[in-house]
Amino acid sequence: MYGDDRGGDGRHRGDDGGSDAHQHRDDRDGDAGRDGGAGHYGDGGDDDGGAGDGASPLPDREPRIPMPRASVEDSGRPLPPPAVPVPLRLEHGVLKSLLGAWALAACSAEETAAVEEHLGSCGACADEARRLREAVGLLQRPESLDLDPALRTRVLQGCLDRRPPRIPVPEWARAYDAETARLDALLQDFGDAEWHAPVRLRWFAGEEATSRRTTVAGVIAHLLAVDGLVALALGLDDPLEGAGAEARTPGARTEAYWRASHFPPTRTVRGPWREQSHAIVRTASFTGSTAGGMGISYGDFELPLRDALLDRAFECWVHAEDIAEAVDYPYDPPAPRHLRGMIDLAARMLPKVLAARRQAGLAAPGPGRHLVAAGEPGRSLRLEIEGLGGGEWFIPLDSPAALGSADHEVAHIALDGVEFCRLAAGHVPPTEAAAGQMGDKEAIRDVLYAAAALSRM
Repeated sequence: MYGDDRGGDGRHRGDDGGSDAHQHRDDRDGDAGRDGGAGHYGDGGDDDGGAGDGASPLPDREPRIPMPRASVEDSGRPLPPPAVPVPLRLEHGVLKSLLGAWALAACSAEETAAVEEHLGSCGACADEARRLREAVGLLQRPESLDLDPALRTRVLQGCLDRRPPRIPVPEWARAYDAETARLDALLQDFGDAEWHAPVRLRWFAGEEATSRRTTVAGVIAHLLAVDGLVALALGLDDPLEGAGAEARTPGARTEAYWRASHFPPTRTVRGPWREQSHAIVRTASFTGSTAGGMGISYGDFELPLRDALLDRAFECWVHAEDIAEAVDYPYDPPAPRHLRGMIDLAARMLPKVLAARRQAGLAAPGPGRHLVAAGEPGRSLRLEIEGLGGGEWFIPLDSPAALGSADHEVAHIALDGVEFCRLAAGHVPPTEAAAGQMGDKEAIRDVLYAAAALSRM
């Protein structure tokens, strides 16, 4: 372009009256400039696409980088028809052998077209193809990725059926074994913040609810101290180690253990508690089922070993719920068979607690009260427990030695199993227990308050 402009200027100067020689020289220069320009563009087109000296490609040269092609949809022209697979011409035997692969969607497009064309004219193959397709649907049944909740129980039961334990755990000790294991599983991932989380122990004393503030570690120390009563009866070491060993009631032993600690309990209390619970279950298993009647003193009352371990299992579950609530973690109730044993123990203890409250002036004698001989039926309250661990118990109202009887029923209470246990743990006030009631109101009130009086720290 620069050479063309210069050649044009030479002609223009010649037209303006310059000499012939000057004009001829300018024309020659202009031709040279045009020839050189053409050569320059040609060289540049080969080397850099005509971009040298800021010049653009010649109009008659095709650019090295093609422009984007226009879409068929943008051109306005009709789209090409989709490719239709041409059915293969196969024999009947070959087509029949392809039915299984067709049902599994494993055929090629041509084979699929051939099979489907054949199914329209062959009734026998069409019936076979329908049966195969239904069978494929059964093979591909969707299954949940969640594990069956009963898987662990089935695996353990299968292991025990193949190789039963040489020394089995007695039936009356299994609830304690299960609840201590569940609580230990809850504790295993706790950090320092969780171990020092505040927990409020709640129970019912007299006519009022009371509580005691501690920590998660303090609750485990409480369980360690009270379980020590069972350990001592079985000949095991006392966790109090002489400091406060004279204390015999659960509350007194707990306070003595807390006072004897130089610092507030920490995660280190978990090891001694778990070792003691293992030792209790192991020793109870070695003593056999005959040891269930051994007396365990709680200071102001006594329980046989089989009931004492049920009581310790109940308290372990209740305090595990206290801990779970403190750290905002869900915790399920015990297994129904274990929960039923705990409810049965509470129902059997109610007559004695009711008599003690009557002697202390906390329960009214009742207008229709009459004493009967030991073992004879007397006035009774029907305690109906619904849900987990459900059943019916008849509670004698006038004497703990009397026999509960449906023929002498004067009142009826219906309660959920977990709700009744929380009432017996002192976590639900008697006036707020969600109970269905019918009959003698005074007897119902006395039994509900007696259930709450079963609780202790």
